[in-house]
Amino acid sequence: MKNSLRSALVALSASALYLSAIPHALSAESAVHSLRGVDAQVADKAPEEKFNPGKRPGSQDPIKRTFLQQPPVIPHATENFDEITLEENQCMTCHSPEKFKEKKAPMIGDSHFQNQQTGEIMKQMSNARHNCVQCHVPQVDAPPLVENTFKGVPQQAKKKP
Repeated sequence: MKNSLRSALVALSASALYLSAIPHALSAESAVHSLRGVDAQVADKAPEEKFNPGKRPGSQDPIKRTFLQQPPVIPHATENFDEITLEENQCMTCHSPEKFKEKKAPMIGDSHFQNQQTGEIMKQMSNARHNCVQCHVPQVDAPPLVENTFKGVPQQAKKKP
């Protein structure tokens, strides 16, 4: 009987200690704040989607890259482009090695012809690089979503072997 009474007292004091710590854990300083707010039914506060103003390909200067190997942004409208599928990639009508000079467009980078596992240079574009918009995004005039103090890294000259 004494052991069960002792166990009950220990459990009661542990519960009291736990309950006294809850208000501190829920204080404003340590609470997690959702970007959505406290009401999950409220619509997201994400800004509206920005679209490229419809510039024609080649009509505006490309944005400078901020670090080595950064994928360049797409400096033209893409809203009317077909979806990229395994059978078709409309980007290649201008940026392929066969068409880029005729279309006066930049050719896709050499890295797109490299096997990512072996490093082997291939004659055809790597299937791993077929979905252009996985890395390249359209250029838009939009304010940043969060504060950003990134300054970029000076571009290093490419070394010729």
